[in-house]
Amino acid sequence: MQAFETEFNFTLPRGFVDRDGTVHKEGVMRLANAGDEILPLRDPRVQQNPGYLTVILLARVITRLGTLPTVDTNVVERLYTMDLAYLQDLYQRVNTMEMPVYKTICPHCGKEIEAPINFMEAGL
Repeated sequence: MQAFETEFNFTLPRGFVDRDGTVHKEGVMRLANAGDEILPLRDPRVQQNPGYLTVILLARVITRLGTLPTVDTNVVERLYTMDLAYLQDLYQRVNTMEMPVYKTICPHCGKEIEAPINFMEAGL
């Protein structure tokens, strides 16, 4: 039986440079919970600028970055754009439900294949 994965290791493309010039690239992101998605909506920074939601979300779910003692909004704000985009993509991938599949026979080759079921496109 496969263990339920709740933490995901990552390596930033550029890395976060702290005030001493140390580059931090290796980190861990945990799965988001309902509070991670809901509570930041009350934050005045998000109410003034909805784009800030990403900063708060990432600060909540990144549990480690290099040897930094904590990852907070100040750290996320100072990430290079490439690293921010990488983390946004990782967040989406680990927190999005996997698309269900069904086994069927390929009409072209006759082999058994797994075909994805996309409920959004099917209008269900």
